[in-house]
This record gives sequence, C-alpha cells and structure tokens, in this order.
Amino acid sequence: MNLMQDMSPAHVAAPDKDWWRGAVIYQIYPRSFQDSNGDGIGDLSGIIHRLDHIAGLGVDAIWISPFFRSPMLDFGYDVSDYRDVDPMFGTLGDFDALIARAHELGLKVLIDLVISHTSDQHAWFQESRQSRENSRSDWYVWADAKPDGTPPNNWLSIFGGSAWEWDGERMQYYLHNFLTQQPDLNLHNPDVQDALLDVVRFWLERGVDGFRLDTINFYFHDKELRDNPALNPEERNATIAPEVNPYNWQDHLYDKNQPENLDFLKRFRAVLDEFPAAAAVGEVGDAQRGLEIQADYTSGGDKVHMCYSFEFLSGIAPTADRVGEVLSRYEDGIGDGWACWAFSNHDVVRHATRWALSPAAQRNYAALLLAMRGSVCLYQGEELGLTEAYVPYEHLQDPYGIRFWPKFKGRDGCRTPMPWVTDNGNGGFTEGKPWLPIAVEHLAQSVSAQDGQDDSMLAFYRRMIAFRATEPALSKGSFELLRAGDGIVAFIREHDGRRVLCAFNLSDAPLEFDWPEGDWTPLAAPFEQAKRPFIGPWQAVFAASGEGTDG
Repeated sequence: MNLMQDMSPAHVAAPDKDWWRGAVIYQIYPRSFQDSNGDGIGDLSGIIHRLDHIAGLGVDAIWISPFFRSPMLDFGYDVSDYRDVDPMFGTLGDFDALIARAHELGLKVLIDLVISHTSDQHAWFQESRQSRENSRSDWYVWADAKPDGTPPNNWLSIFGGSAWEWDGERMQYYLHNFLTQQPDLNLHNPDVQDALLDVVRFWLERGVDGFRLDTINFYFHDKELRDNPALNPEERNATIAPEVNPYNWQDHLYDKNQPENLDFLKRFRAVLDEFPAAAAVGEVGDAQRGLEIQADYTSGGDKVHMCYSFEFLSGIAPTADRVGEVLSRYEDGIGDGWACWAFSNHDVVRHATRWALSPAAQRNYAALLLAMRGSVCLYQGEELGLTEAYVPYEHLQDPYGIRFWPKFKGRDGCRTPMPWVTDNGNGGFTEGKPWLPIAVEHLAQSVSAQDGQDDSMLAFYRRMIAFRATEPALSKGSFELLRAGDGIVAFIREHDGRRVLCAFNLSDAPLEFDWPEGDWTPLAAPFEQAKRPFIGPWQAVFAASGEGTDG
C-alpha cells in the first residue's frame, strides 16, 4: 500500500464524537501558568513549553481561561475583541502553535468563551451607547430610569451594588451582572446571536475542539424586567462570598435562567455539529436550581454536551452523607444529560484548604472525583496538592476581593503562579516580578520536587488518571449507589457487562464495609488493597466483576 492509499479517507480514523463523555479536562489559568518573556504574566508560549507536563498527567483535554483582547479589569472575562489574542498573552500565531502542539500530544483544546457580556471597550458597546437609533442600539440591555431616576428594577450585580449603570450619552441604564465595565449583551436580538455564533465558528475553524461557556445561564434576561423576589435566609447557599454579598439575598428568577436560552443553545450546538467532534461544557452559576438547569441544558443531545455547577465547589464539607446526597440527586435528576465535576477552579478557595484536607484525604477525594459518573475538571496545581495562598491586601488584584475585603479576600489566593521548581524564588514561573506573589509554601510542592517521587501527590494523580483510563466503566459507565453514610461512600460503575466497585473511607479511622454479593477481583489501583472487611483511614477500594475480569 503506498502513502497516498494510507492517507485516503477510508484509512483515516474517524474522530470520536463521544470523546468528552468521561473526559478529564485540565484547566489552565494562563496568567499564572508559565511566563515566557519575563513580564511576570503567563502567556501562550509559556503554556506550549509546559504542555508535556499536562500530557504526562494522562488527561484528555485542556481548558484555557480567557486570553482575548481585554482591558483586564476582570482578567480576560471582560472581552474587547473576540477574534484576537491580547498582546500580554501573545499572538494568534502563538495560539495556532499551541493548538498544533497540543494535538501532537493527543490533547483536545477547549477555550473559555464569555458571551453573556463584553467589555465596555468592545466596539459593539461603543457604538450601542452612542444613540438609541444606531445599528447596534439594542445589542445590549438598555432601560429607562424609573420616574424618580432610580434603576429599572432591583437586580443586583455579583460584584456588589445595583446591576444597572447610568449612561449619560444614552440617558438610560445598562445591565451588568458583573463589573460596571461588563455590559450584558441582549441575546433577545437575533443579530447578537448571529454575531456570537460567528465567533464560535471563527475559533472552531482555527482548530479548537470546543468551549467552556462562562456563566451559561446568564445569557438571557426577563424582557419585562420584573423584580427578583427575596430569598429566605436559610436558602442562601451561594459558593462565593455568601456572607457579605447581598446578591445572595435574592431569588434570581428574572435576571438569569430564562427559557429562551434553550433555543439559543440549540443554535449553538448546531454550529458545533458542523465540525467533526466539537464539544462544550457550560458553567451554571445558580445556587438554588443548578441541577435542574444542568439537566435542561444537557438533555436531548441538541444543546451543550455537559455542564458543571457548584455542589462540590462550595465550602460545605463533603462528608459521606453529603457526597451520597449530591450523587443521588444527580442520578435521579440529570436524565439523559451529563455532569462535569470539579473540586477547585479559578473562582473558589482551593479545596485542600476549603475542606481542610490532609495529603491522605486529598488523595482519597481525588480518587472519588475520578470515579464519579461524569466528566472531570482539574485545576492547575491540584495535582501538586496546592493549598490556598495568602495574598496581603496590598498585593490583591481581584476586584471582587478588593470590594469585600477583609471578610471575603477574593479569588487571588487560588490564582497564584504555578511552582515548577523549588530552588527559585519565583518557582520557575517567571524571570521577572510575578503579577501575584508566589506562595513560599508552594515551592516545596513544585513539579520538580515531586517528579520522580513515587509517593508524591503528582505521582498519585498520574496513577489514578491512568487507572481511570484503563477502566471504561469509570469514564462512561452507569452508576449505582450502595452506601453513603457513617464515613463511607460506595457505588458500582458498570459498562459492557463489567462492574467496578468503588468504595471510599472518608474518615481518619478504619471502618467496616459490607461488600456486595458476588465474586470481586481487587484491581491494581493506586491504593493498597484493603484487609476485608475493613477499609483503612482515607483509603479507597476498587474491585471488578463480570466481563473482562481475569484477576
């Protein structure tokens, strides 16, 4: 067979359109991953140089937080140009090189797409605010003041204060769910939808494999601008700053979660389906009805592929009872949809600190995360066991933290730079002054310090991810809860006749466990085998029965 025959369509493997189901996705916060030019800010070239580390973990994909042109008031989540790379991160050529290298290493690339709002520096908003008659006059959410000059309704901004900002040029208020410099797009306008879907196509044609959709349930607002009702105090369970932010005192019935979003997501999915194997994961920002929204947005195979919300991104201790309650609710409520789980990301206190976990507990929760039904997002540094860094007020960058200091210290503590080496004051992240200080305690947990150490956190993550990859039941199988309480969570995952038992002792004492009936063969997982009928402190047990079980 000659080369031309080898490369013919009949001999090229079809892309796996289902790759996302059960995928392990590694989140990169580009400002803090690797700086390549000494300006103290991570960049795309730096990511390229560190892709081998990510590929070595065995993950399936990377998710890169925003790198578009931006005034950086919310660090890239305020986009001023959707079709270009901000110079601090590099160029479109750098991004093309990143895509090429990631694909060489077998990594899919998802990028963070922020389409609920833009920066007020975006050309669309600059035109929209000029008058009420121009071609983009209703591309954003504008409304007249009440007769007394106050805002149109009681909606609040997540970053504090009213969600409405007065504009002296239009003599109207505009909506901003986040910073005042982040005006909300009006997706009720079909032209806005078309423009955003053109952006989606632009990046897919450039080679990305899909998107993480920021604040996916914020795309539409209530056309009637009705007031949100008050939320009962006992229901205030938001993940971020629940104690200090009045945003958490409202039941957000009208400023987000609108039914019109379902039709837009179908249009979005239709664009993705034009490409061989594109996928999307949505961030659902709602403390009261996250599961309901996830089920709606991922059902039917015609909207987004998967969503994640904040059940395990909160400060609520993940006891065996709590984990069982969440997993049971999802199993009962997700339907034919698909969840994506995370314990940490760029918006919340790192879970090692948030849940006060010992290294042994971190390992056990990592194993639990990688055994649950759904896809998984890991946040950079999670594989090193990084804790939340303390950032003094004078070094804060996050506007959220600056606004609510000292009761809420913001999100900078989870965004400090990655420590690559130990014998360097900046951890090998930069040769300049880092944009956030390196946590001194992180240096001892650097990649170089842990690489090659069989008992390190890094080695454990590599083994656990590899173990998941060898067991399709863990990535794509069904879920049956066996026990959740008295310190133990246990369930069975099943795929193509092979059943995998997963049991976790979420305590610091040995606990007795009644194994289910059947012949169970212990699996060569990253934990030592338990001495039945006990499971040791912070130990996990994996065993298999059925097809493919050969001891």
